Amino acid sequence: MAKYGAKAQRKVKRAMHERKHRTLRSGRSGKKVTSRKQAIAIGLSEARREGGKVPRRRSRKTSKRKTRSHSHAHA
Repeated sequence: MAKYGAKAQRKVKRAMHERKHRTLRSGRSGKKVTSRKQAIAIGLSEARREGGKVPRRRSRKTSKRKTRSHSHAHA
């Protein structure tokens, strides 16, 4: 079963194209986006907003917990 739908694919493709041509801008600040990861995130969030098939965002709590336990392992 596919994780992402066709709408998500189209949105990410468009966001990547805009980033390549230096026309993609971030929502709140309006700055030009140069990061590949940020372009993908923008495309996915647009698809999510329009009801496309996109997995839920990872909660911030779990990602923080992972990094915290990860740093303890090395210490």
